Amino acid sequence: MKNVFVIGAGASGLLAAITAARNGAAVTILEGMEKPGKKLLTTGNGKCNITNTAMSDPNVFRSSDPEFVKQILEQFGVSDTLAFFEDLGLLLKDRSGYIYPYVEQASAVLDLLLMEVKRLSIKLKCMEKVKQLYHAQGKWQIQTASWTYTADAVILSTGSKAAPVTGSDGSGYELAKSVGHRIIQPLPALVPLKAKGDWFKSLAGVRSHARLTLYADQNCILTETGELQWTDYGISGIVVFQLSRYAVRALQDNKHVMVSVDLMPDIQTEDLVKIMQNRCLHYPKRSAEEILTGLLNKKMITVILKKAKIKNTKPASSVSPKEIKELTDCIKNSLLQISGFRDFTQAQVCSGGVPTKEVQNITLESRIAPGLFLTGEILDVDGACGGYNLQWAWSSGYAAGFHSAI
Repeated sequence: MKNVFVIGAGASGLLAAITAARNGAAVTILEGMEKPGKKLLTTGNGKCNITNTAMSDPNVFRSSDPEFVKQILEQFGVSDTLAFFEDLGLLLKDRSGYIYPYVEQASAVLDLLLMEVKRLSIKLKCMEKVKQLYHAQGKWQIQTASWTYTADAVILSTGSKAAPVTGSDGSGYELAKSVGHRIIQPLPALVPLKAKGDWFKSLAGVRSHARLTLYADQNCILTETGELQWTDYGISGIVVFQLSRYAVRALQDNKHVMVSVDLMPDIQTEDLVKIMQNRCLHYPKRSAEEILTGLLNKKMITVILKKAKIKNTKPASSVSPKEIKELTDCIKNSLLQISGFRDFTQAQVCSGGVPTKEVQNITLESRIAPGLFLTGEILDVDGACGGYNLQWAWSSGYAAGFHSAI
């Protein structure tokens, strides 16, 4: 019977431990925090978006080797994930492809995982932060503050540096480096962005349905549509998170980063011009502010008119064709210069980590340190919002757990 140690009791670590134990290994989990699964409890705003049925889009996972991710997902994909959790007793529901527990509580997911850990007699040791990891006399040595454990195989599931309050403090990177792995600089991903200027500050708290287009050195990188949340420092919300990985990396490379905001993405520019012209003709006595009432958020109206250099009180009959065009341009293409990003405490995941080429593309076993397996966020793989990062955790956890035990 192989003696397998899992370092980290997050999503991928728990799945890895369960899989290894189901395949005949004696498994011990070492967790540095006082309780397991702290980050899992925060996922999906506490509701736990377990996975997503739309896995075919090549843009949902970001890695230097997309084929690498595909091979792991083929071993344990969405249908396997659903079957796994249903077998544990979790009732699921599908919200337009986003899969949640029926009770919409992440705690239910964690509780069922821990029930299975107990059933399989997996040892779970909390407050056991690993200080050192090395190979000696044909075995892995795992040193904590209280003990040195010996293992046939080790699964490193320590997470990244995102949300450090949950235990993701980046210590796993140091353990990986200590056995010879390189680390691609970890940077926040799925994170709010900071913008230069102050024209948007009065919009703090306003939510807009918008289309955002990201540019780096004038090259279009990505376009996303969804709910935008304005803040006093810049922009946030899921639509921003989807762009943020690329924006942060571009900033790190000293590129000029801009975001174009389209506040009425469902209406073409020429159609919006006609709408504005018709409103001015039909309501000549209304003010410019009143003409926009019903089209935009009230706070947004003031901001847009100021950007277009049109007084709020200007009669609609006096708004010129040139001003209508300027107004339309401000609605369809307000530009933000991105100056920075929030730190790891505000990030949901990280980009960067151990390069995928340094692990076997089926087993997730280290090419540099045989007998060491790596899962989840410690690898240079990150996903879009919507259950993709948890699916990566489940899939990579399964692959490492299975191959470490056989």
